Amino acid sequence: MPTPGEWPTQDLVSHRVAATPDRTAVVDVDSGECLTYRALDTAVAERTAALDRLCDRGGPTVAVLLDTRVAFAEVVFAVQRLGGRLVPLNARLTPDELAAQVDRLDLDVLVCGSDTEATAVEVTDAPVATVDESEREAGLELRAPADAAPDPVSLDRESDALVMFTSGTTGQPKGVRLTIGNLLASATASAFRLGVDPTDRWLCCLPMYHMGGLAPVIRSVLYGTTVVVQSDFDAARTPRVVDEYTVTGVSLVPTMLQRLLDAGWTAPDQLRFVLLGGAPASAELVDRCAIAGVPVYPTYGMTETASQIATATPEQAFSHEGTVGQPLLGTDVTVVDEAGSPLPTGERGELVVDGPTVTPGYLDSTTTDDAFGEFGLHTGDVGYRDDDGRLWVLNRVDDRIISGGENVDPGEVADTLTSHPDVAAAAVVGLDDPEWGERVGALVVPAADESLDVDAVVAYCRGRLAGFKCPRTTAVAEELPRTASGTVDREAVRDRLR
Repeated sequence: MPTPGEWPTQDLVSHRVAATPDRTAVVDVDSGECLTYRALDTAVAERTAALDRLCDRGGPTVAVLLDTRVAFAEVVFAVQRLGGRLVPLNARLTPDELAAQVDRLDLDVLVCGSDTEATAVEVTDAPVATVDESEREAGLELRAPADAAPDPVSLDRESDALVMFTSGTTGQPKGVRLTIGNLLASATASAFRLGVDPTDRWLCCLPMYHMGGLAPVIRSVLYGTTVVVQSDFDAARTPRVVDEYTVTGVSLVPTMLQRLLDAGWTAPDQLRFVLLGGAPASAELVDRCAIAGVPVYPTYGMTETASQIATATPEQAFSHEGTVGQPLLGTDVTVVDEAGSPLPTGERGELVVDGPTVTPGYLDSTTTDDAFGEFGLHTGDVGYRDDDGRLWVLNRVDDRIISGGENVDPGEVADTLTSHPDVAAAAVVGLDDPEWGERVGALVVPAADESLDVDAVVAYCRGRLAGFKCPRTTAVAEELPRTASGTVDREAVRDRLR
């Protein structure tokens, strides 16, 4: 396994098939099919050949509009084999939201499935190719003979591998660049924290268009282990998948783990780790894991760091309430004050991250310049560390909401609400939610003295925002509560909505 400073000269599947061609690479839960690394290599070559025919240049930019499935993984490595940049798009976004992201890309191809083909055609003028049978008369299908694929290109650690969009403090999605070096450093550091066994089987039931769902795919190929792909998490079915396919590790968000425990799930003996990320894990949830014997590893990470920044072992999580553990190998975390100066142990400040997993920057150079300082990437998260280097993450500087592992920017939701002709003003906050971690709450002021149809306003939002961004708790007020300086009093808004 490479150390953080090393990297392959070709894509990961090319290296892996040369080393362990007959080892199981992928298990498709939906079909029951198992692919060896030799079979995966052939499937990747078929996708590569088809992409190469559609692209007029080397190193193409290829967007993917798919939910979690094996074909997604094949496209990931096909793009890598061409030396291109993969752009996973959130399949839950509306066409308008997707188009705003696609417009910022010099896109060569958009890859979709039968269920996303109509949306894909709507949001781009670039060629659209489906991994399924196309329903369009002139549709393109992403499959060609494997022997028509070009030789894998040479890669280096500075090569861009991914662009992943993530919500920023202003609501404008930021395009995060991740390099081959970022991905390999992240996989290596994670292996030192979680351990790797040749018989490992990592269950992927998170969306692959998020880092939490994509990381197990990339890491399993690097490790030469097996990734088990389940298209959708289900509290009743997922435990059966864990048992049937002898899963040894799984990545979940807190909402998923909460549902498993509520359903009476008992972790089997072979399960080595439950990597828990995407949102903070409550003390109650961690306590339940201790009682149920769940090997939970609460983690703190970002898209900008190719997943994990710090991860607590179960022993740490159970004995030090709320900690996310020490930073991973090669990752430096500095706690700074508002002036950017380092703070001593125990004092709260913004977390700044540096190391080989950290993005070289964003699509927009101005965003990059604003995000980096003397000690690295400013995360926008507030926390502190103890004498042993364990981290605690307390809250977010920018008041983002994390609902079910999805980032929601309050400003974007408020702007949508106030674009409704009957709404004069709106304040959006996160409210504690036992299932989703947080839910979106909105306090709105009517544009006239007439009563406001709240249901109609929420329906208006649903037509313009992804479902996880829409208010779940909404109230009407004559005016928004404000502080002495005139800014919206967010805590007072929460009190009105609770």
